[in-house]
Amino acid sequence: MATDADTYDFIITGAGSAGCAVAGRLSESGKYRVLLLEAGPRDTNPWIHIPLGYTKIYTNPNVNWMFESEPEPNLNNRTLYQPRGKVLGGTSSINGTVYMRGTAADYNDWRQRGCEGWDWDNVLPYFKKAQNQERGASELHGTGGPLHVNNIPHEWPLAKACVEAAMQAGIPYNPDFNGPQQEGTGFYQFTVNNRRRWSSARAYLGPAKSRANLTISTESHAQRLIFEGTRAVGVEYRTRQGLHTARAAKEIVVSGGTFGSPQLLQLSGLGPAQLLRDLNIDVVHDIAGVGQNLQDHFNSYLSYRINQSITLNDIGNSAIRQILAGIRYAFNRTGPLTGTGIYAGAFVRSDLRLENPDLQINMSMWSTESRTSDGIVPHPFPAFTLSPVHLRPEGRGFVRIKTSSANDQPAIRFDQLRTGYDKSAILYGLHLCRQIAAQPALKPYVVEEVLPGPKVQSDEDWIEDTRQRGVANFHPVGTCRMGHGPDAVVDPRLRVHGISGLRVADASIMPSIIAGNTNAPSIMIGEKCAAMMLEDAA
Repeated sequence: MATDADTYDFIITGAGSAGCAVAGRLSESGKYRVLLLEAGPRDTNPWIHIPLGYTKIYTNPNVNWMFESEPEPNLNNRTLYQPRGKVLGGTSSINGTVYMRGTAADYNDWRQRGCEGWDWDNVLPYFKKAQNQERGASELHGTGGPLHVNNIPHEWPLAKACVEAAMQAGIPYNPDFNGPQQEGTGFYQFTVNNRRRWSSARAYLGPAKSRANLTISTESHAQRLIFEGTRAVGVEYRTRQGLHTARAAKEIVVSGGTFGSPQLLQLSGLGPAQLLRDLNIDVVHDIAGVGQNLQDHFNSYLSYRINQSITLNDIGNSAIRQILAGIRYAFNRTGPLTGTGIYAGAFVRSDLRLENPDLQINMSMWSTESRTSDGIVPHPFPAFTLSPVHLRPEGRGFVRIKTSSANDQPAIRFDQLRTGYDKSAILYGLHLCRQIAAQPALKPYVVEEVLPGPKVQSDEDWIEDTRQRGVANFHPVGTCRMGHGPDAVVDPRLRVHGISGLRVADASIMPSIIAGNTNAPSIMIGEKCAAMMLEDAA
């Protein structure tokens, strides 16, 4: 039995990229009592705060949900690993810290899909409001916000050589991927401050910890929402002490992420009616789109052995180098631990008839045989990786609960590499990566192509290799789609259709995936959601 309910004005389930932003902003005025529930622990694991430490928590179940997809029919029935943050800060506490917004066209497309108020001109103020941009304020960037955005923290000659090689391959230099245009090659920016990870928890909850009106409850796993008719009035959640109930006088915000949010809605009776009935869950409201429209970027990768011990492989394979790197970081915050190994990249079009890039080339200062739930094991020699990421995949998957228990992971299916365009785009990227590696700037370094190797030449061989080795890029979105119509889950003010007192705020509301990393857009969604809630509550 649940304990007697405590009452708050607002309850947020999930302290991830968006949830922390919502909680931080709602509690700022001191006017409202806010409860933030997080299934995972506080962010006390030291590896969370060291940028390169994400390699240590990539498969740590204490802070990582470690989701696994169902067998993917287009990928030789392989499963795809999906690390997701189960800790204060959510995935912003375990990701690669790259700051990327996507293009203006991405958000204008949302508006064209019926999401009023989500075009570029309307979302840009929230990106700027969140930001404390190291390069200073401008028309496109903000300062004074809680989220620190900084330049590359460590000098990597090999990363510079990769950018130079991309330019030699015909890709123009771009000094700011979040500037007037995205296309080109250059260096990423990161959510890092003083050489430490700057998660959404640090950004929004750090300043809020002393607020008497904000309660942050960790190791508190939301089990279901409570309704009176079609109004959401409370949350049942589980702690080590048992079941508890909290009531919301005004609104509840579900921020469990692209997998967790549809799971909680379905467990609570919101979703496809037949699915719920099959699991003996009472149907509160039949919403066919809950869990549908799953999208994620998809990529393969080429690895190159080099003739100098200057990659992260060399650190990962040497106890002495690890100790030295740790000493440098501990005493003066310098060295390889200050970054995540992905410092540079490029955005290109797979077809010149396209108006905007549909491929991102990640240039990583490490290499591995595979990227699965078994962990990341570096090659036993110095090497780097060029990885083409398809930014606009046409496959659409789903998230569906398999049982009526919140403790059981849902079924996840992506449907990657489904269409001819999905294949042609990734093929273009693979050929381009090989072309970049052959340029004069990388000649002093490259010894041989290790993966997939010279045996792979034809398009047929490339596609088969991609079916066997291709991986998710860990940017899932779309399962509580914003918009109108029978398959939409939330309206443009993020209110769940047919239900009062309930919103969803995280990457799950994206009607279509943006062209780039999804942490910054998720934080923007949290900022905008909080602003709309405060407006409605006034």
